[in-house]
Amino acid sequence: MAWNKFPYPNKAYSLAGAALQKNWARLHRGDCEPFPEDARLQDAWRSYHAGDFEQAVVAGLACGIAGYNVANKATTIYASYLETNEERKLSMLNEVAQRCEEQQEKTAADANAWYLHAFALGRYSQSISVVKALAQGLGGKIKHSLTQALALQPAHADAHIALGAYHAEVIDKVGALVGGITYGVKKDTGREFLEAALKLNPDSAITRIEYANALVLMFGKAKMKEAERLYQEAAACVPMDAMERLDVEAAKAELAD
Repeated sequence: MAWNKFPYPNKAYSLAGAALQKNWARLHRGDCEPFPEDARLQDAWRSYHAGDFEQAVVAGLACGIAGYNVANKATTIYASYLETNEERKLSMLNEVAQRCEEQQEKTAADANAWYLHAFALGRYSQSISVVKALAQGLGGKIKHSLTQALALQPAHADAHIALGAYHAEVIDKVGALVGGITYGVKKDTGREFLEAALKLNPDSAITRIEYANALVLMFGKAKMKEAERLYQEAAACVPMDAMERLDVEAAKAELAD
């Protein structure tokens, strides 16, 4: 089955030659992925940033376990935004989780082996419903992997935002009281993770989107104005690659509804 094309191609996202390394720190402020020395991996990441997610996966997997992070991130972003077949989407997210579990055994010090595991399981949980996911024990796995990612890389903005979103999703589904007793989630703690993410990655559209969503889940109408402001800021962000463009377009679509 063919992969759907990235709908906003832009030459600026191709990052040819030295442009990849020059922009690396800004592009990877969210996930703290180290710049790869292997030229094949650099090309896989170029495909990812340009929105050729299928090629990024193929090129990443061809590099073995060293290429899992680019393959897993490309698969999860593609599945989240561009895959329209629900069954295929779930299958892709499962494959990512399985590859991450292999990494956790073989390269346990890689923060993104843990973060991307939680990211894929989180998107999987949202697709099948958070209530079902909690019943299947996925909540504990997500929290554990995010905690591990932050222990390995405390500046991992994406892991901070994901933990904030985790607190929010659980509170929304089971309530603050049961959530606190059963899953150890709290509104204040969730908000602290969200604030930390925004400080670590201030140019990020997705951080603002997830922050806005989490505020509404945890506080309802009381935080609606703040959530709308965050969405407006997200829509005004200047995207530097395909993933950021998808985030900005998602924010614009939300505001248009």
